[in-house]
This record gives sequence, C-alpha cells and structure tokens, in this order.
Amino acid sequence: MNRHLLSASDLDRDDALLVLDTAAELAALTDRAVKKLPTLRGRTVVNLFYEDSTRTRISFEAAAKRLSADVINFSAKGSSVSKGESLKDTALTLEAMGADAVVIRHPASGAPDRLAHSGWIGGSVVNAGDGTHEHPTQALLDAFTMRQHLAGGKGDLAGRKVTIVGDVLHSRVARSNVLLLSTLGAHVTLVAPPTLLPVGIETWPCEFSFDLDSHLSSTDAVMMLRVQRERMNAAFFPSAREYSRRYGLDVRRMNALPEHAIVMHPGPMNRGMEIAADVADSDRSVIVEQVTNGVNVRMAVLYLLLAGAQLGESEGSDRTAEVVAP
Repeated sequence: MNRHLLSASDLDRDDALLVLDTAAELAALTDRAVKKLPTLRGRTVVNLFYEDSTRTRISFEAAAKRLSADVINFSAKGSSVSKGESLKDTALTLEAMGADAVVIRHPASGAPDRLAHSGWIGGSVVNAGDGTHEHPTQALLDAFTMRQHLAGGKGDLAGRKVTIVGDVLHSRVARSNVLLLSTLGAHVTLVAPPTLLPVGIETWPCEFSFDLDSHLSSTDAVMMLRVQRERMNAAFFPSAREYSRRYGLDVRRMNALPEHAIVMHPGPMNRGMEIAADVADSDRSVIVEQVTNGVNVRMAVLYLLLAGAQLGESEGSDRTAEVVAP
C-alpha cells in the first residue's frame, strides 16, 4: 500500500480514476458558498518549496485549507537552507513539528523519493516537481481537464490523441503526462526539435516527431510546454524567432485543429514564443481552467493520502472515495 505520490508511474488505471473521480466530487462540493470541508481537521500539511512557484504552491495551499488542514509554507529563501541546512535536517525539523504530509518541490531530481524512503519523515510525501524528473499532480490535473472536455467527465481517455509540444528535454510535466495519459489509454505524441528530446525517448510509451504541422489536424488536445531557459546551458535552437516559427502555436496553427480540440499549457507561459497571446486567450484555451482544476485534484490527492482510500490499493476499479460534507 503506497502512502506517497512521487511519480505518475505510482498510479495504475484504477488509482488514477479514483483520484479523478474524487476530484470531480470535490469540485461539486466546492461550488458552494462555503467551500471548506472538515475532512483534514487537525492534520498538518507542509509545503516545502526549494524552487520558485506560483500556481503549484498556492494550489496546494488552497487545497489543504479547503480540507481544513493546518498549512505551513516553507520557502528555501529566507530559511536556514540559505545557511547551508541539509534536506535531512530540514525534514527532521518538520517531523518534530508533526507534519502529516510534506509537499516538496526541489531542483534535484529524486529529492522527493529520497525524502519518502529515508525514514526522516513519518507522513506522506507528495512530489510537486523535482528537477527535470516528474510532476505527477500536474499530469493529474491535465488529465482531469481533458476528461471534462473530451470524455464527458467520466472514464478514461482511451483512444484520444494528445500532442505535447516544446521543451521536452527539461520538462517534468511532459514526463508525467506521458506516463499518466498512456495509463489512461490516450495516444501521446511528443513534438520538439531534436535537441530538445531526451536520450532514450524511444523507450517512452509514446511517439515523437519533429514536425508540428503534420499532427494538428488529428489531435484532440495540444499542450504547449514552456521553453525553460533557466535550465539551459547551451544553444538548443538558433533563436527565439526560429523556435516560434517552427514550434509555436499561433492562430493559423490553432485554426488547423479539429473543432473540438483544446489548447493547454502548464504555465507559466512565454507569450509570443511557444504560444501566441491570441491563442492563449482564445475560446479554445483551457489554461485558466487547468489552474482551477489543480486545486480540486490536489484536494483529492491530499484527501486520499491522509483520510481516504490509499493510493496503491488494488481492490478493483469500482473503488470510490466518499467525501462527506459538513
């Protein structure tokens, strides 16, 4: 029985659907005037962020507070980390304070796994992004958004075609989405310059291509990835203008999509580079909706890890998480 969420590969199809179904139930409850539920009253959730974040950190904070948990926000800047404190000593401090769950974002790939299996923390660990490795809750909220628009909000995404475009090499979002979407039955194609595809891409459960235009007419969802210049130490493409010309989603390319297709982006966006402003603000775009869905999905993850059916159980696909309103 797994009490952590470290990778999208931790979730089989039943686990993923349990999270998505629970998130849908929580979304219905949070439409009320009073959004709080008493589910995690008395529990403490720590947001342990070693990297800058807006959407993910605030989303986890809002999720925990809506479930009535006590929330401690920890930022590496301004803490003892800036004085050289190790991850172990920080973790032991949090354990001494009674943390029931630690949501961690860290620049080093594998840091959440280290925290979960070190014995330093007795509670659950949730990976909120580790280096260029994974970001499982982002993949869950993306799948939730796709399911709402492409599958009527029910079931998996079997047979749906998803195109993920851009800086795959440095993208933890791409990795988690490929794993989760393939688990849910979707057909994923990664599109990027050869320099921005990782070594070993042939072993991933997806296809890859260098030509964006050839995939637009048959995709159900196109996800644009941010060009992560802060992680680059070399020239991966000739210029921003050249990248935008070949791999940017402009109005012309958006109009080539099927009528039902949606446009996604995990944020933050480089408007005018990987996505045009007119596309980001169009009716096809579900980017703001992804942020809203992120709160509900992260509520579901915290609920299932701390109060509900544990992720990793294998009691069958008919599992449901009963969320009780006050």
